[in-house]
Amino acid sequence: MTEDDERAEHGERDERGEHDGHGEPDERGERDERGEHDGPGAGPLYLSAEQVGELLDTDAAIASQRAAFTALGDGTAELPGKIMHPSRFDDSVVFAYLARLSADTGAVAKIGSVNPGNATAGLPTVHAVINALDPVTGQLAAVMDGTAVTTLRTAAAGAVAFDALATADSAELGLLGSGTQALAHARAVARVRELRSVRVWSPNPGRRAHAARRLVAELGVAVKAVETAEEAVASLPMVAACTLSATPVVRGAWLTPGCTVVSVGSFEPTRSEVDAEVVRRAAAVVVDDPETAAEHAGPVVDALREGRLAREDLIPLGGVLTGRHTARTSPDDIVFYNSVGLGIQDAAAAWAVIAAARASRERR
Repeated sequence: MTEDDERAEHGERDERGEHDGHGEPDERGERDERGEHDGPGAGPLYLSAEQVGELLDTDAAIASQRAAFTALGDGTAELPGKIMHPSRFDDSVVFAYLARLSADTGAVAKIGSVNPGNATAGLPTVHAVINALDPVTGQLAAVMDGTAVTTLRTAAAGAVAFDALATADSAELGLLGSGTQALAHARAVARVRELRSVRVWSPNPGRRAHAARRLVAELGVAVKAVETAEEAVASLPMVAACTLSATPVVRGAWLTPGCTVVSVGSFEPTRSEVDAEVVRRAAAVVVDDPETAAEHAGPVVDALREGRLAREDLIPLGGVLTGRHTARTSPDDIVFYNSVGLGIQDAAAAWAVIAAARASRERR
């Protein structure tokens, strides 16, 4: 999300500047005086942001999100409605997600807060914690940093969407946003498309320049920090909007035929990263879940209220992955994907982390 920094990917630090999680993960929550676990057992895993990042690489995150949306498309996942509650005291939004992916993975709950003002203090704008329960007993199986999981699964789902919706020859990406989520999207998209170039825009010239330098070093492709949002979008086949903007940063008039737009910042009715023209020009409006999007996705909520869309026009991403729905029918179609985030994404990612942690423990 725009103006987030790298700390979202490496964990919060205590007053001494040290991470609050130490040692290799196992199934005991206890640690010895060196900060290490005292051995294998039957207790829950406790995983820091750093450990989550080590256990869930980009490819594994993408696989988890493909599984999540395929389960949704097949109708096998359990997904209660989520809670998004804007605070009356400030501009923060508290959220709570609950989901279960399958019979052999237990329920997963995430609670957290979106605090847009954190960006000015150099802090991530999203913080969360995830609890996972044993599928048989319901006992606590794991507690993990939800900020790291959210970053990884959101970007991975964006990559799944681009892979399913963009034309096969799409090789250039426009990024709106220069923070944690934008960078994570570039990394994830590079795993599903052979990227040739990336353009980055955000309101802060220093941050977008820094983001461009990082991506050049990490991806080894041409990356340019541009001065306007239009320059980041015009003529490109893929556009990822990763901001917390309440007003549009992507305008439909800028889009080239065949463009696929992914928006991850329009997650509540008052936030719209794209204008009405994007929705109007889209041959297909794809969402993570139609029922959830109709209540939470700003551009979709507006279009439904104004009669520019009907609920039956909303195409679920899981339906595209399973072949039950079709989105793109022509190379020149403009396709818009609006993600608000779902608990099933957290459930799939969390259990991928747990599986990796258990496998790491068994190898020791």
